[in-house]
Amino acid sequence: MMRSILIGILVLMAAGIGWLTFDWYRGHYGGEPFGAPFALTDQKGQPITEAAFRGHPSAVFFGFTHCPEVCPTTLFELAGWLKTIGDEGKDIHAYFVSIDPARDTPDVMNTYVSNFSDRIVGISGDPDKVYAMAKSFGIYWKKVDTGDGDYTMDHTASVLLLNSKGDFAGTIAYGENADTAMTKLKNLAAKG
Repeated sequence: MMRSILIGILVLMAAGIGWLTFDWYRGHYGGEPFGAPFALTDQKGQPITEAAFRGHPSAVFFGFTHCPEVCPTTLFELAGWLKTIGDEGKDIHAYFVSIDPARDTPDVMNTYVSNFSDRIVGISGDPDKVYAMAKSFGIYWKKVDTGDGDYTMDHTASVLLLNSKGDFAGTIAYGENADTAMTKLKNLAAKG
């Protein structure tokens, strides 16, 4: 009984955090161009700009390859959702932007992202340019010293959804119900 109550509380907290994240983004970016122009590098070493987020719906996730749980889980789930919705979501492009560009070179990103899906494109580049892009998208990140000469990165854990104009169209919160996440992706694809 107590376990069911705790699980229920956790589910409600996750839903609340997801709604607050969506509401914040909607209030700050709803119906307006989202993010600032950027010039970074994709996982194949090719230039990539904000133009990549235009002409089709996009799912954009900010994280890092040394992430122990949130990033691999999110990328695994995103790859699975895109595969499950099949042709309905064929126009959705997915991107994984590193908030740890010092370690996440294009080669590292290529190896990492390729383990999840060929539909997800890794993005990295000059740290100042990456951080300016992340800031313009309302992404939180912070380098955290682990005390053993290494570090980890705290960061926003939501997937950002952009319409074909590159405007903000919603979020998928970390740990969101798979059916809800797929419904959001289907709606994104249908609205373009």
